[in-house]
Amino acid sequence: MLFHVKMTVNIPSTVKVEVADELKKKEREFSQKLQKEGKWKHIWRIAGHYANYSIFDVKDNEELHELLMQLPLFPYMEIEVNALCKHPSSIV
Repeated sequence: MLFHVKMTVNIPSTVKVEVADELKKKEREFSQKLQKEGKWKHIWRIAGHYANYSIFDVKDNEELHELLMQLPLFPYMEIEVNALCKHPSSIV
């Protein structure tokens, strides 16, 4: 199943810079692992925001939920999820 996911990150200023940097490093490593596995198909930064639009290709909403909860920055994210289905006018 394909999912369109918007992730907005808001790390509080009370989080130490070193801790935030380590979380970002782990986030990058985990997201790249999922990309190599083909589960995180696309990721685009939203200009001017600490946010992204992503496309996930996973078995179901439960798998997506489990993956998102494993993101190191998950505690600092606002996440919006939309399930996608093929459009009848699509030629792909």
